[in-house]
Amino acid sequence: MRALIFTFFVLVISEGFAQGKIDGFYQEPGSGTTVLGFGFEDSKNYRAGRRKTDLGRSVYYANLYANYGILENFSTSISIPYIVSDDQHNLQDITLFLKYRILQSEKKNSVFELSLAGGISTPLSNYDLGGLNDIGQQATVIESRAMAHYKKNNGWFMTVQSGYSLKLQEVPHSLPVTVKLGRATAKWYYDLFYDLQYTFGGIDYRGTPRPQNFREFGTDFHKIGGSLYTGFSKHFGGYISLTYTLAGRNVFVGAAYGLGVVYQFRTK
Repeated sequence: MRALIFTFFVLVISEGFAQGKIDGFYQEPGSGTTVLGFGFEDSKNYRAGRRKTDLGRSVYYANLYANYGILENFSTSISIPYIVSDDQHNLQDITLFLKYRILQSEKKNSVFELSLAGGISTPLSNYDLGGLNDIGQQATVIESRAMAHYKKNNGWFMTVQSGYSLKLQEVPHSLPVTVKLGRATAKWYYDLFYDLQYTFGGIDYRGTPRPQNFREFGTDFHKIGGSLYTGFSKHFGGYISLTYTLAGRNVFVGAAYGLGVVYQFRTK
């Protein structure tokens, strides 16, 4: 299986499009991937706290993502999203991650790996706060992740990751968990995933106190989804993805659709 497995599936857009902040694959040193992704979220109801409402919204996004292999066991990634949420539109939060493989155990037909990662995200623009069309919470977030990755020689893999999201300002901290199962080959990649976020405390929409500080909202969610990628040439490929938010707290429930183009490069 090629080392340069495409990593579009870790696109970091916002909490609404999350499917794990890091992935289980590493680029070769001096190699990288850039992704230009687009998507649409169609949400028909909003959970105010955990109570279903008839509030809906439509969200469009574009995201520029890149990763790069620095050393055999060390890589970095960056993501810059632009989001349109009804009448709100602006650059959202830039995210930078560093990932390090601390263990690699090879068997005859499989490999087991453990990785640690850290990152930071911070707003790129002074986007508005104070309504359901907000594109973020205007907070700087310090991220930590631990990940276990198991892959077979025939391309099948399973990845489990979790960690802690330390959010500055008044935004409550959160615990993320992502489980992913899929297959990666030289030409094709596909996966299914389950994504969970639990937030420690925070207030609910239309709760107390009033008037509300939207930075203090606590957001929980349960999501499922999948991705499909294929290569067009040695350097270019494309993907489609689907995510569905099943339930949660202070979150829009519904489907999100994505597609994009992928470019692989080498600097040495």
